[in-house]
Amino acid sequence: MAPAAPFWRPDHHAARRPLLLQRGRIKARLRGWFEADGFVEAEAGVLQTSPGNEAHLHAFATRFEQPGAHVQPLFLHTSPEFALKKLLAAGETRLFDFARVFRNGERSALHHPEFTMLEWYRAGETYESLFADCANLLRLAAETVGRHRFLFRGRECDPFAEPERITLAEAFERFAGIDLLATVSATETDRNALAAQARAAGIRVAGDDVWADVFSRVLVERIEPRLGIGRPTILHEYPVAEAALARPAPHDERVAERFELYACGVELANGFGELTDAVVQRARFEAEMAEKRRVYGHDYPLDEDFLAALDIMPEASGCALGFDRLVMLATGAEHVEQVIWTPLAEGPHARA
Repeated sequence: MAPAAPFWRPDHHAARRPLLLQRGRIKARLRGWFEADGFVEAEAGVLQTSPGNEAHLHAFATRFEQPGAHVQPLFLHTSPEFALKKLLAAGETRLFDFARVFRNGERSALHHPEFTMLEWYRAGETYESLFADCANLLRLAAETVGRHRFLFRGRECDPFAEPERITLAEAFERFAGIDLLATVSATETDRNALAAQARAAGIRVAGDDVWADVFSRVLVERIEPRLGIGRPTILHEYPVAEAALARPAPHDERVAERFELYACGVELANGFGELTDAVVQRARFEAEMAEKRRVYGHDYPLDEDFLAALDIMPEASGCALGFDRLVMLATGAEHVEQVIWTPLAEGPHARA
């Protein structure tokens, strides 16, 4: 539930203002770090023909009423990814963006329907280079506000410590006793095998769950709460089925160059070695949208312009970091809306 008092109440604003000022200092520090490393700051457009093509991400829809009564359906983007990758295709090599992004159906202590995503790309560099970036950003945020540890819901993390690296397969075995790589082709047989292992570990599995549902439940219930405790964690080598925009790992085609960064059990960042094969990318998008239709009864269009740009986009690695969450941990806030200048007001029927 969102904080009860409106943000514009003077007493409520006075309590939040020190955190908001710290937010500005962290943003300026990170911007300066990127610029010193040769990055260019871009500003991705919010209105897009496709909001993204992940099955379980939900967008805000709108429309452009062009002169001549032609109406073009548009969406508020859920990520600046498509736009920034088009700029890579155009010739940019190091980009970052403090992007305003929008996701429908999300509001909690860690979620807000409009939030800030810090996204950056390195053309011609490996995705392991992003691991170091993430460690630097945690350190810089903590230094800027003079904090020596992050604390959230009783979990502590040292933002100056070298992040632990653990693969998904290692995490599933360590925390749930599940052999993940034996099931990653995500067939019905694999679904049943993963479901059986999950039930044996005491995890609920519904009869209509597909492989991805079981995978996500194990991750949320058993893995994520144990990550980033004591020091940050980089969880990497996701199954290909869970990495629609990432290229396969060269040493094992069952997994992809995708990682996530955690601190205090909170997911902070999601990074890829970027997939640049337009044919494979189209097939993955189509599979994601088929799943969206199955579960939610609708889908989103593909961005044909983005798929065309992939043909000339260079090899690259990119990462998206939830800036509001980072500020929340760095300042000791308990709710993400404490560090957002103007949180969404609840409508008259919000509590109905």
